[in-house]
Amino acid sequence: MGTAGGRPASRPLPDPYTPGHGSADYQVSRYELYLDYRVATNRLSGHAAITARSSTSMDTITLNLSGLRVLKVQLDGRRVRRFSQRGNQLIIVPADPLPTGTDFSLDIRYDGTPGPITGDWGEVGWEELTDGVLVAGQPTGAPSWFPCNDHPSQKASFGYTITTEANYRVICNGVLVSRHAKASRQTWVFEQAEPMATYLATVQIGRYDLRPLNTPLPASTHRAGVPDGRHDPVPQYVAAPPALMASATAALARQGQMMETFETCFGPYPFANYTVVVADDALEIPLEAQSLSVFGPNHLRQEWNEQRLIAHELAHQWFGNSLTASTWADIWLHEGFACYAEWIWSEASGNLSAQDRARAAWQGLSDQAQDLVVGDPSPELMFDDRVYKRGALALHALRLAAGDVLFFEFLRKWTDSYRHGGVTTAKFVDLADRSCGGIAGFSASAILMPWLYRTVLPPLP
Repeated sequence: MGTAGGRPASRPLPDPYTPGHGSADYQVSRYELYLDYRVATNRLSGHAAITARSSTSMDTITLNLSGLRVLKVQLDGRRVRRFSQRGNQLIIVPADPLPTGTDFSLDIRYDGTPGPITGDWGEVGWEELTDGVLVAGQPTGAPSWFPCNDHPSQKASFGYTITTEANYRVICNGVLVSRHAKASRQTWVFEQAEPMATYLATVQIGRYDLRPLNTPLPASTHRAGVPDGRHDPVPQYVAAPPALMASATAALARQGQMMETFETCFGPYPFANYTVVVADDALEIPLEAQSLSVFGPNHLRQEWNEQRLIAHELAHQWFGNSLTASTWADIWLHEGFACYAEWIWSEASGNLSAQDRARAAWQGLSDQAQDLVVGDPSPELMFDDRVYKRGALALHALRLAAGDVLFFEFLRKWTDSYRHGGVTTAKFVDLADRSCGGIAGFSASAILMPWLYRTVLPPLP
């Protein structure tokens, strides 16, 4: 990407984990997505209205879009000099360069037959189900269905207006604002007000019923300290095909208790509601998105292995969605925390203690290759199970050193200090030191570094 007058821009290098994705040249504040989708033919007509500000002087604007054809581009309501598509990038050349600090808007019309993007992590993004659509964008699937600045550090609010066949339900991030039908088509409007990384944006389309998992209390029962004027408890919903609704609600029967446990440990739930979507097709693993998660019918059981997954995906709403790693190398800040949340729920629910879970995880890791740096695992291994387990063990070691009272006070301070923002390991270590500094000889760095940045497995804490 060039700069006006040929001057080199001072900006961070692209993320080495996802080369070609994301740009530091500008920051998007808002995506408005207008989608018209035909389920039978998997045909998508899209219109993206994007609001942004330049971080440097720009004579080109680069977004990510893959597999879809751009028809028209306007910048601030005017035609651009030209635009082109190369690989997974949409390159826009404005009529005049944009100075640093310029607010601008892009209007992009596009269409095509969306499909998942294939990479180191398999297929991610827009995926057809037997009867409907599932979108799982982590880490680089967002460009499979809308043009975006595709990097976890680039968080923005989203609005969705999605039209499809009237006998399907559409579910997106955030809150349903309205729905209206016209002939055989129905339009759904959603608002995701809290900033969100592009990989967490999602659309789920299926023949779903939607039911509450709990009954929110009236406004008079508002609990002080809960963000955004939300009332207690958190509204929770399940969307599932009618034939799966009974088994889905049974499997999720303890999710309300999980929510209470995690709010106690991590602080207030960071969004307006939480929805679990159960697809009609079996899924290899559950999938996370902001304010919702997606499971397959194969995950609807009462056994620990399925219940821990329910806890894991719920915990991502704090760790991964509200607090999002600023670079993919810090993925342990998502997965290590969600894994440790499983152990916290195990303890709270009368199952094995966190120490027992830690011992079992440590034993399993001791039998595996010790050649992974958890704090920078490489793009190929960023979702390796050792990142999850060793990340959780690092947190357990910190908990034992700090004691439960200080540890959970620190976690609540962590989620509050960086709510809806970007986080790094350095920020985590710094806040841990400041929060637990009253303990003689306490050093978060000394506790965490052997777990995160050395390959040899430390002793069981």
